[in-house]
Amino acid sequence: MSMYPTILYSDAKAAIRQLKDAFGFTEVCAYEGEDGSVMHAELSCGTGLVMLGSKGREGLFAKVMANAGPVGVYVVVSDVDAHYKRAAEQGVEILMEPTDQDYGSRDYMARDAEGNVWSFGTYAPGGAE
Repeated sequence: MSMYPTILYSDAKAAIRQLKDAFGFTEVCAYEGEDGSVMHAELSCGTGLVMLGSKGREGLFAKVMANAGPVGVYVVVSDVDAHYKRAAEQGVEILMEPTDQDYGSRDYMARDAEGNVWSFGTYAPGGAE
């Protein structure tokens, strides 16, 4: 089984730019509707992938997510300090600077432009890399 967080944004194009520029994600694909909204996009980071799209579209998922609050996503990175520096240089709101945790991880927290909380650290849940 694999998991892929899926997030809807009011400005999905800006979210894609921020995930790429500030957090180092790679755009795998992005499909736009006739109105310019992002119907579906996939961005990778290491072996992980996040799917996203624009809010306000049709369909059950869009409707049930219309008033959803922000989400939290954890991403394993090998060099937390370099990742943090890149995000900070791009003007991302930093919630916690790189910190060594009691359980052995080093991580930091940031908030994207639409309020989602992204944590980046060295801890790999379940020993996964």
